[in-house]
Amino acid sequence: MRNSVPRVAAIHDLSGFGRASLTVVIPILSSMGIQVCPLPTAVLSSHSAYKDLHAIDLTDELQPMIDHWKRLNLDFDAIYSGYLGSAGQVDTVKQFIHDFSGNQPLVVVDPVLGDNGALYSAYTPAMVDKMKELVTLADVITPNLTEAAFLLGEVHQPEIELSEIKQWARRLAEMGPNKVIITSVPDQMKNNNTSVVAFNQTDNRFWRVSCDYIPAHYPGTGDAFASVMVGSLLQGDSLPIALDRAVQFIALGVRATFGHNGRATEGILLEKVLPSLNAPVQMSSYQLLD
Repeated sequence: MRNSVPRVAAIHDLSGFGRASLTVVIPILSSMGIQVCPLPTAVLSSHSAYKDLHAIDLTDELQPMIDHWKRLNLDFDAIYSGYLGSAGQVDTVKQFIHDFSGNQPLVVVDPVLGDNGALYSAYTPAMVDKMKELVTLADVITPNLTEAAFLLGEVHQPEIELSEIKQWARRLAEMGPNKVIITSVPDQMKNNNTSVVAFNQTDNRFWRVSCDYIPAHYPGTGDAFASVMVGSLLQGDSLPIALDRAVQFIALGVRATFGHNGRATEGILLEKVLPSLNAPVQMSSYQLLD
């Protein structure tokens, strides 16, 4: 029996300052009527775009917290993982998915590894191998273009053609996940624009939603995108509608933030756009790809 309010185990780090990870995941999913049970992998004074941050690794604390959840006989409608700080944490998440599989939760893995063609500084190729193991257990994965390349052992291609992206998505689905969502894909039809391309293995269909280009980069938008996807799928939305909602939310957040003089490192002005999550999709822009 499902929970009366959908319940998500959110396995991410917690940054005290800067809108990213759990400080993004919790308000988005809560606004969508979903209970968030955070399992923090680390506590940081700020997210990693800021220098000289203080961080506490919680690898050794994860299992005692999980054991308590077991004693409480908790079950989850979704298990959603993001940034993981070590290979040991990947193994813990793999076991978590196994131990809490009785309710057949939706398993969503945001395989955080890098961006702009490079691994994040804290990661090594060994971490890529561990992430490959984790995505085999997922129902849905949300890599950006860089992460998709690392998972497949390919070279990052900033000018990649749509036909090759579709091949990448199929190959990623063959690793285990039923739905593959690749973000930060260049839109060859519109200069500077990016798009999100998704593949649903169940019905063998590809979808795309394009995003207007704005010359700014805000940390945490990947966390926000994946969180809206999780919430939408739990609410029963189809894959293309969930894509639309996630892309529209990020676009709205970026536009709400871009006109202000705040530091981009603080992330999008999430608080200004959270109410939009309760509004219906005003205009669907998704495309079914051949």
